[in-house]
Amino acid sequence: MAFPSLSIGDLKVKTPIIQGGMGVGISLSGLASAVAAAGGIGVIAAAGIGMGRPGYATDFVRTNNDALRDEIRAARAKSDGPLGVNIMVALTNYAELVSTAMREGVEAVISGAGLPLDMPSLLPEGCRTKLIPIVSSARAAAILCRKWLSRFGRTPDAFVVEGPMAGGHLGFKPEDILDSGHSLETVVPQVIEAVGAYRGPDGKPIPVIAAGGVYTGADILKYLRMGAAGVQMGTRFVATDECDADMAFKQTYIDAREEDIAIIKSPVGLPGRAIINNFIRAVQRGEKIPKVCPFNCTHNCDGTTAPYCIMLALMNAKKGLLDHGFAFAGQNAWRVQEIVSVKRLMESLEAEYDAAVAAGA
Repeated sequence: MAFPSLSIGDLKVKTPIIQGGMGVGISLSGLASAVAAAGGIGVIAAAGIGMGRPGYATDFVRTNNDALRDEIRAARAKSDGPLGVNIMVALTNYAELVSTAMREGVEAVISGAGLPLDMPSLLPEGCRTKLIPIVSSARAAAILCRKWLSRFGRTPDAFVVEGPMAGGHLGFKPEDILDSGHSLETVVPQVIEAVGAYRGPDGKPIPVIAAGGVYTGADILKYLRMGAAGVQMGTRFVATDECDADMAFKQTYIDAREEDIAIIKSPVGLPGRAIINNFIRAVQRGEKIPKVCPFNCTHNCDGTTAPYCIMLALMNAKKGLLDHGFAFAGQNAWRVQEIVSVKRLMESLEAEYDAAVAAGA
């Protein structure tokens, strides 16, 4: 059987898959357009999107806005499928990036790394962009529903529920990451129940998207049977031909062993999951990595005390310079064995889904 479709208000998506937004150059127009063409929602990540462009250090806001605009237009030129933009609430230029994405008419803005309490205020009248917060608890989802209703007379169009097996920055306390009470299997039903008391802007139940550790078609079936409307996947899409990262970055996933994937403390004050390498080991030994920070990109990073600039480290990794940075990755990254096309990946996920259905999984 074919994948079920995903509906978010009047947005109809062929497959129930949203590609995770992976910042600082990992998911740009190349990956997002390929996923959109293959039937999912392709997502461009806005964090650090302008790095490497002339003027980035001196005109941080304008350069990022221009880069986001250009990437959206480049993706549109390659595919007419649905596009989203992932924009971290913690970014100091969050409002400007959201406005740019909406002005370009993307189908969805997806926001985590903080609660997007003010996002509806940035939505122009008549704009059909879907507003999708990322949460890690039922409490956070309920708070957003209440606050948005009280202040803006509307609720989110959908929620992405991110569990502790995700890559990158995590919305959990370090001690909660391995606690089964915070697992995605536990939190997804809790969020579905919490938002069940509300209706989306279209008057229908608010869709809940499961994210963080979703790896196979059988995983997709599991969360759909729990009541999720779809899933968000990041790690699997790194190991694709169309991923915008350098080949050396992708190779770190193929080479990674299970024990290489660990939780680190990020300069932004959050735990993050990464593939341990010599750069991270040097930081863990207490070696300060000299840096210059001509811009203040996040609200919660103190450039005077941070051991390194995470934006620069991630951009170096994206370029394949792994001696000067590191790769964020989901807990299942060690399972990646080869680099394939997005089309082939989507076909394999559907085949796995079909097999799980047939097996009565």
